[in-house]
Amino acid sequence: MVENPTNQINHFVGGRRTAGRSDRGGAVYDPATGQQTGRVAFADPPEVEHAVKVARQALATWSSVSPAERARVMFAYRQLLQEHREELAETVAREHGKLLGDARGEVNRGIEVVEYACGAPSLLSGNHNQVGSGTISTHSLRQPLGVVAGITPFNFPAMVPLWMYPIALVCGNTFVLKPSERDPSVSLLLAELLRQAGLPDGALNVVQGDRETAQALMAHPDVQAVSFVGSTPAAEAIYRTATAGGKRVQALGGAKNHLVVMPDAPIQQAADGLVAAAYGSAGQRCMAVPVAVAVGESAEPLLSELVSRVGELTLGAWDDPEAHMGPLVSAEAVERVTAYVNEGVAEGAELVVDGRGRRAAGHESGFFIGPSLFDHVATNMRIYREEIFGPVLCVVRVSSYAEALSLVNDHEFGNGAIVFTRDGGIAHDFSVQVQAGMVGINVPIPVPVSYHSFGGWKRSLFGDHHVYGSEGVRFYTRLKTITSRWHAPDPDPGQTCAGRRQAASHPSETSESRARGQESAENPGQAQPGRAARTNLDMPSGGEA
Repeated sequence: MVENPTNQINHFVGGRRTAGRSDRGGAVYDPATGQQTGRVAFADPPEVEHAVKVARQALATWSSVSPAERARVMFAYRQLLQEHREELAETVAREHGKLLGDARGEVNRGIEVVEYACGAPSLLSGNHNQVGSGTISTHSLRQPLGVVAGITPFNFPAMVPLWMYPIALVCGNTFVLKPSERDPSVSLLLAELLRQAGLPDGALNVVQGDRETAQALMAHPDVQAVSFVGSTPAAEAIYRTATAGGKRVQALGGAKNHLVVMPDAPIQQAADGLVAAAYGSAGQRCMAVPVAVAVGESAEPLLSELVSRVGELTLGAWDDPEAHMGPLVSAEAVERVTAYVNEGVAEGAELVVDGRGRRAAGHESGFFIGPSLFDHVATNMRIYREEIFGPVLCVVRVSSYAEALSLVNDHEFGNGAIVFTRDGGIAHDFSVQVQAGMVGINVPIPVPVSYHSFGGWKRSLFGDHHVYGSEGVRFYTRLKTITSRWHAPDPDPGQTCAGRRQAASHPSETSESRARGQESAENPGQAQPGRAARTNLDMPSGGEA
C-alpha cells in the first residue's frame, strides 16, 4: 500500500472545520487501489468534551426556535443536498469503494429522511382534549432531550447519519456525530451544507475517531441519548453502557436476513432479487440477503438461475460503468470474508461459485473478492449462523413452508425476512408470523420509506425505538402532558379580584342569593327570609366587620 497522507480529515465543531489536537489518527484508503488517500484525526476525550460543550451552548438558542423555522432550515438543506448530490455520492464511493450507482442511491435515501424532517410542525404536534364539564383541558407536548449523539458505520457513511441528525435537530436537540473512521470525509461535507442552510453554529458537530472516541462520547454526562448502527457485539455493549448511565439508546445491530422461495414463486424474479440483495455493495449492507431458503422443488431451478447470474458478475472500481460489484472496504475485510469461505468448505457446504482470489483488472492491489455461492448449507455451520458482511450467499434446502418459517424464526437475528410466492395465504401468514422487524413480500430488500421506521427484532436491535420516521421523533423527544382548569368568566366584568375569589370559593352561590346579599347590605339591620342573622362567629378575626 502506497502512503499518501496529504489529505488531512479533521473535525467540525462550532460551525467550522477544526484540526485535531491529539496525535492519534488513522489512515484512509481508496479500496479500489489499496492506496492511502488521507489521514483522519481521532478525537481524544478532551476534544469530545469540547464538542459536547459547544452543542450544549447551542441548545438554548436552537431549542427555542419554532418547529416551523426548524423546518425551513431543513427545506433549505434538502435543496443543497440535491444540488451537491453527485459530489456527495463520489465522496462516498471513493472512500467506501461501492459503485457510483449504489452511492447515488444511498444519498437519495438520506435525502428522503430530510424531506420527512421538513414536516416538523406536524410531526411535533400534540393532542388536546376537553375533560369533564369543559372547564378542564388536557394537552400534550413533545420536547427535546438536549444534546444527543450518533455513532455511525462505514457501510452507509451518508445515509445513516441522515437517518439520525435531521430528525433529532427538528425536534429541537443539538447533535454530536462520530462517523466511521473508514470513510469520514462525507460527514464534513454534510455538516457544512447544513450550516449553509441556516443551522446555528454548534447545533451539529462532528468528531472523527475510533472506539476510544465513541466511548468518551456515550459516557459523557451531558449526552442524553445515543443512536448507533453497527455489529451486534458493539450494539449490545453500547446499549448496556449508555443505559447504565441513564441515557436513552437505539442501537441497531447485525443481521442474517433470509429470503424464502416457495415452489410457486416466479423463480427468475426471485433469482434476480437474490443476486441484487446478496452481492450489491459487495454484501456490505445490514439489509443484504446472505441466506436463500429453497422450499421443496424450488431448489434446483433456483440454484440453476443463481449460478448463471453470479457467474456473470464483474468486479470494478467505483467509477467503472461496466462493473457489477466493487471492492470491500479494507484488506482486513477481504481476509475475514475469505476465512468464512474457507470455513464453509471445511464444514461440508458445497461451494458452487468460488470468489476467493478474484481481482478487478487493473486494480490488483485493491480490496477485491469475488462473489461466492454455497449450496446444501446446514444451520449448524458458521457461514449460516454468523454475519459475514461480504459477498457470500448460502442456499438452505427445506421441505415445507412450516420448516422454512421455523428456520427463520429460530435464528438469533431478526432484522429482515422475505418471501417470494404467488400464494396470498402464505404471504399473509408469513407477514404475521415471521419474527423480524422488516418484512418483504416479493420485495428482496424491504427497507422502509422515510415516513415509516427502520429496525429489527431480537439481537438485531437493542432499545425500544426504531430509527427515523415516527419512531425517530419519539426517540428524540420527551412527552409532556399538561392538565389545566380555567373557571367560567364572571358575568360582572367590573367585579374586583377579591370579589371574584370570594365567588370562586362559593361556587354553589346563585345569582338569586347574591341579590339577597345586596339587599342585606342596603338594610343591615334586617335579616333576609331564609337566611340566618350574622353572628359574631361570622365576623372576621379581630371582631371588625
